[in-house]
Amino acid sequence: MNKFTLPLVAFTALLAVLAVGLTLNPRAVPSPLVDKPAPDFNVPQLHDPNLNFSPGEMAGKVWLLNVWASWCVACREEHPVWMAYARTDAAVPVIGLNYRDKRDDGLLWLVRFGDPYQLSAFDADGRVGINYGVYGVPETYLIDKAGKIRFKQTGPVTPAVLEKTILPLIKALNP
Repeated sequence: MNKFTLPLVAFTALLAVLAVGLTLNPRAVPSPLVDKPAPDFNVPQLHDPNLNFSPGEMAGKVWLLNVWASWCVACREEHPVWMAYARTDAAVPVIGLNYRDKRDDGLLWLVRFGDPYQLSAFDADGRVGINYGVYGVPETYLIDKAGKIRFKQTGPVTPAVLEKTILPLIKALNP
């Protein structure tokens, strides 16, 4: 065997592994929470700090939890999708979770760009996001009538993701 054979085989194997890695979607990070109960929380609402929101209030309903922030550039990209969804006969409610933000900044953002949410919960310190495994915003969770997470979208919801993935799942969960 030639002294170049082993390094050439190792290089070829490494190249093959890297080539496969480049074909993967970096946003397709599987969530360990899918098909598990959504973590419970009880936090103030963004619009009225005297009122709280807990996922228990949505028991028996299929709903979406959209994690967003005023400082999030990708949230601005996604926001028109939620605004268009809110103008339709929306299949399920969308609850916003204003994540690691300043209350006034979140409120101003909704005034400026529109408010597609049934309500927004306020996660000032990010503890709710930590329990949901949020590592970047926006993230969206589809939660079924039993309170289980059935789908997680990491990154902006696009019209295609809404039409081809989320709405068919909602229809299946909410006949």
